[in-house]
Amino acid sequence: MRLANYISDLLYRYDCVIVPNFGGFVTNKVSAVLDEETSMFHPPKKQVTFNAYLQHNDGLLANYIASAERISFEKATEQIHEQVALWKTEVKTGTVTIGKVGTVTLNDAEQLVFEPNLETNFLLEAYGLAATPGQQVEREETPVIPVNTVEESPVSTKSKLIPLVKRATVAAAIVGVGITGWYAYTQQEQAAAVADQEATLKKKIQTATFISEAPLPSIDLEVNKEALKNFHVVAGAFQSLKNADKKLEELQEMGYNAKIIGENEWGLTQVVFGSYQTQEEAREALMRIKATITKDAWLLHKQ
Repeated sequence: MRLANYISDLLYRYDCVIVPNFGGFVTNKVSAVLDEETSMFHPPKKQVTFNAYLQHNDGLLANYIASAERISFEKATEQIHEQVALWKTEVKTGTVTIGKVGTVTLNDAEQLVFEPNLETNFLLEAYGLAATPGQQVEREETPVIPVNTVEESPVSTKSKLIPLVKRATVAAAIVGVGITGWYAYTQQEQAAAVADQEATLKKKIQTATFISEAPLPSIDLEVNKEALKNFHVVAGAFQSLKNADKKLEELQEMGYNAKIIGENEWGLTQVVFGSYQTQEEAREALMRIKATITKDAWLLHKQ
């Protein structure tokens, strides 16, 4: 079975893919960086890490395999267990290569050590982007040339200051007269504009004023609460409709509000323990079912 390929496919779409009884592959988004030693710009990516404590079956990988190979959920789970057993045997004597994801080895403490494949970028937004060499920008500094000042004698400065003061006085008088005239003209324009606006507003109010004796009718909106239950606890996906009906009848006899929510994109009929309005309600039900009924149940959010 191509378990490594299925893990790679899911890492493009999800941040965590758990392989039951083996461990979980977790991705974290890393921004674009500049390698100062090589002057290369590296695009953003998903950095893959491995957590050996994430071994509980959340149903994501098994459901994806069941849909892709058109087999039952139980058969997909069995195939995963077989591949994991083979990996655990191979890692005792060497390195296990998990497709484009990375490699796994054992250290001296008999713990799994994961090395990610740095050539694979699971970030869809960065698909097709490669490392780009950077170009160093050289800046040129323009020298500042000092300005030479000319020193004048006290006599020449004083002789030039007197006519300058006279010209400044005459200019101030002219400006004062101009400002006074402009201010008076502006006041007249503002008064005329305000009067025109008041007349227009009064005309609009008279035209738009009306009395409505009949109140507007109320609108009753009926919300189908059942349609808002988008979170489902899935019991299984079946290729045979007969098997799906059998599973549905079994769950209903156990007291669950079970139902069939249709086929998925791979044509498998999905049977659920129940449907819920919020994710919190669905998770609580999932934990109870995993603890009392089956560990293979999983959560589905369907719009």
